[in-house]
Amino acid sequence: MGDVTDETPPQPPIIVWGVTHGDRPFRTVQVRGEPVGLAHDLTDVVRLAYDAGLSPVDLDDPATVRWVGGDKYTWA
Repeated sequence: MGDVTDETPPQPPIIVWGVTHGDRPFRTVQVRGEPVGLAHDLTDVVRLAYDAGLSPVDLDDPATVRWVGGDKYTWA
């Protein structure tokens, strides 16, 4: 009873999904479980998070953002 070891760790509020390739590659950004837009660079990630009510945004903090399919420098 009361065993917390089975709890799933909380997801960070921002998830940046892997690159979708095309004429202009992009990454889908999700904030608090909802897709909020497409990012073509780091500035877009910060803007989308800010527009969704998150500020400040530390892109290096794993408690704030989860990068899927590459790090914050993976855009192609």
